Amino acid sequence: MFVSRSSPSLTGFLCLLLLVFASASRDASGNNETGRNPSRTQEDHHQTSSTTHEKAFPVLSFNYSYVKQPFEISLWILLALLMKLGFHIIPRVSDVVPESCLLIVVGLLIGGIIKVIREKAPILDSQRFFLYLLPPIILDAGYFLPIRPFTENMGTILVFAVVGTLWNAFFIGGMMYGVCKAEGVELASVDLLSCLLFGSIISAVDPVAVLAVFEEIHINELLHILVFGESLLNDAVTVVLYHLFKEFSHKGTVTVSDALLGVVCFFVVSLGGIMVGAIYGVLGAFTSRFTSHTRVIEPLFVFLYSYMAYLSAEVFHLSGIMSLIACGVMMRPYVEANISHKSYTTIKYFLKMWSSVSETLIFIFLGVSTMAGPHAWNWTFVIFTIILCLVSRVLGVIGLTYIINKFRIVKLTKKDQFIVAYGGLRGAIAFSLGFLLTESQMKNMFLTAIITVIFFTVFVQGMTIRPLVELLAVKKKKESKGSINEEIHTQFMDHLLTGIEDICGHYGHHHWKDKLNRFNKAYVKRWLIAGERSTEPQLISFYNKMEMKQAMMLVESGSSAKLPTLVSSVSMQNIQPKEPQTRRAIPMPFTHHLLMCLRSYSRHDLMTDPFEDNVSEIRFRKQRVEMEKRMSHYLTVPANRHETPPARKIISTDIIQGRKHNKELCEMTQTFSFLISCPAHTTASVLDLIA
Repeated sequence: MFVSRSSPSLTGFLCLLLLVFASASRDASGNNETGRNPSRTQEDHHQTSSTTHEKAFPVLSFNYSYVKQPFEISLWILLALLMKLGFHIIPRVSDVVPESCLLIVVGLLIGGIIKVIREKAPILDSQRFFLYLLPPIILDAGYFLPIRPFTENMGTILVFAVVGTLWNAFFIGGMMYGVCKAEGVELASVDLLSCLLFGSIISAVDPVAVLAVFEEIHINELLHILVFGESLLNDAVTVVLYHLFKEFSHKGTVTVSDALLGVVCFFVVSLGGIMVGAIYGVLGAFTSRFTSHTRVIEPLFVFLYSYMAYLSAEVFHLSGIMSLIACGVMMRPYVEANISHKSYTTIKYFLKMWSSVSETLIFIFLGVSTMAGPHAWNWTFVIFTIILCLVSRVLGVIGLTYIINKFRIVKLTKKDQFIVAYGGLRGAIAFSLGFLLTESQMKNMFLTAIITVIFFTVFVQGMTIRPLVELLAVKKKKESKGSINEEIHTQFMDHLLTGIEDICGHYGHHHWKDKLNRFNKAYVKRWLIAGERSTEPQLISFYNKMEMKQAMMLVESGSSAKLPTLVSSVSMQNIQPKEPQTRRAIPMPFTHHLLMCLRSYSRHDLMTDPFEDNVSEIRFRKQRVEMEKRMSHYLTVPANRHETPPARKIISTDIIQGRKHNKELCEMTQTFSFLISCPAHTTASVLDLIA
């Protein structure tokens, strides 16, 4: 019902597809002999030379078998692009039906046409999916992964990904074993290990399906990172359980040592995949240091190192998805500091294009493979599979959230729990794992149930999640542009919370994040970033990125006359000409001057500000008293002065009494002293941010 609304070019394209397959089948026997075999070519040459007086020179010949494979690949990609184009041209369809649903419907129609003309349909086998279609989607997600929300919710994501997936696998597998042993079901031949193997396949949330649905409904960042992060990190659990139960089902017995080896295998698969990705990420970042003279090949290093990380992990049966994520996260900050802005734009749009095409092909191939079969339909097995998938997901999310909320500052509400549970979509990863099973009647029944669950989650849950989000008034994602004020405020709060943790003696994630940042600045940046960018403060780097982004927007809009007053010489270092040229002085904006005042600031090493040399002692004392009053107003809780002395007085008294050896207290004192000793306009700006 969706194809009838599309453009006429789609109908013509499908006709072209039929003609290609028909002509290929008619001419396959006659044209196979015209390959590139040298011996056969010599025989044909002798035959044609002997009959040259009988046959004329061929003006036009037909040899489809020579270009069959690249032609069909190009045809499928072109079909995917046309489907995506037609979907976004028709707004009524895109507002109601998710793109993934429409692509599966198109795949079903194409698969039906191929089956009618009795041709062999290309199916979504495991090699095509895992080696060619899945890596671009995971690389795009890992390279542009929002690091701060991901790390802040890492504990919650790991609980959902590891404990939640284990719960779903064992709950579904155990309950399905009970269903198979019930009277009248006629599935007594299905043993417990086979049911657990099926549960491990169907339990994992699919990242491709989650991306396809959640990006369209624009859910808020917290829920998106929880569901999508779970779908990325549950790969290790799925891989280990799949290989474990597959091996056990062939052996028929499970011992305690086998179970312990399975636990060890989980850590090897997950940590090994992360280590492989980190190594390739460091190699890619180090290589980008030396590409200043050959900018044209910079994007290739990003793509090749990432793909090599995925393949290297798959060689040892490690988690390829986690390897790609680790490679992208490790590589991005250092590569972006070394490459040019044109290379960055190329990487960004090529990854988006590549992942979009792969996602489209996956859903089309899923529809075609469904029509290709074979299927073994069992109503009881299929219905109970859908019901148990929903029940296990709801129970798992509610139970785990009850435990997680005891440790979270920002609690997950009932609405959040509903969206997390309802967003557990299944996709092509489950289908590809089921396709790897040994050929049997049980495999066909498992594949039929898996396809049914995929269609139910993508069509029913995917189509209804948007109206449910609007009905429940769930917060949606707000498009906000980063600003210097926001960055200063964020860094100030990070330093403040780190100092509070140091004083309390609590080594929380702010403490370890600060340690990691110090190690990164002291050692890693010097090796992986070329030039002065390795020692550039974070605020200056952020400001330069904003300058360049604004300058590129002005150039695209045609307002290039304002460009010289906005772009500084530091941010243009990646696009400097090879020969130095004299340029006129560019006036420094006030924001840049403010950041220059903050360049020397470090909560571990406070240096004297050269701008304060000409300030008189009396003026400095007045300014200090005024700043102390404002600090006590903003950073302390109002209390009775006779009962509770000010925080700064306590800190000063402790230092006088001989507690200077307390490193954490000194760091906190330096943080407060920075605000008091800065120039007036700097301190006022920071205090305005706090207000």
